Amino acid sequence: MATSSSSSLSFFTSSIFLTSHKPLSFATLRSNSLKSPKPLTLTAELATLPVLSFTGDKVGETFLDLKSALPDTARAVVHRAIIHDLQNKRRGTASTLTRGEVRGGGRKPYPQKKTGRARQGSTRTPLRPGGGVVFGPKPRDWSIKINRKEKRLAISTAVASAADNTIVVEDFSDEFEKLEKPKTTEFIAAMKRWGLDPKEKTTFFMLEVADKVKLSSRNIGTLKMLTPRTLNLFDILNADKLILTPETVDYLNGRYGVDFEGETEDDEEEEEGTVEDESSDAAE
Repeated sequence: MATSSSSSLSFFTSSIFLTSHKPLSFATLRSNSLKSPKPLTLTAELATLPVLSFTGDKVGETFLDLKSALPDTARAVVHRAIIHDLQNKRRGTASTLTRGEVRGGGRKPYPQKKTGRARQGSTRTPLRPGGGVVFGPKPRDWSIKINRKEKRLAISTAVASAADNTIVVEDFSDEFEKLEKPKTTEFIAAMKRWGLDPKEKTTFFMLEVADKVKLSSRNIGTLKMLTPRTLNLFDILNADKLILTPETVDYLNGRYGVDFEGETEDDEEEEEGTVEDESSDAAE
């Protein structure tokens, strides 16, 4: 059974990312080169998670059964996906002026000879203040592409590796809707009942975030509220604790589980969002 601990997210320390490397001989490399490439195989990571009530009492258990990449390829798959997410966030608008683009500098500052100084042909040389920049950044497109199945596999692998630091809490939206107004102290008190430290980085994954829940938690700088629309790999890996609800467990098992095949509406929305982002970048 997965229990909550004070250690950070077990992405790099999880057993699915630890592999034993054996020394390769020339004969081994030669024999492997003659073999046909093996297809990518997956494993299923089954984890038992405790279910807590709003008061912090354990009321049951649930299971998280997700696809995971093999230990030999898990690091590469997750690394490629996180690089894809971070690099595609770059706007690529950084720009500098070369010596030919800086205004002015057409007149020679002083004669070529008889001054005792080094010869200068322009005041906009990169050697002078106010001059051009050598090999400076120019606007460029940083975006890279990744296969949809590969990205989904990276997310499911990361969630499976975080099972040791994951707990399930019953839906608590109704409890906060009963309050007259949102209060951060109430949310912090609830976190402490669930065994969470407000100073640790915590990620909540819910199907829908109620207004008072969002307002009560937004002043906690170490907390992230995610929905299926905003679920991303970086916030999963960057969190010390991952909090789910029974509904999100069913969502993860259905979307990232072993039995999932084909596309969903979320895939279509994600593709549409990507096309819109590319069109807006092109317009800029």
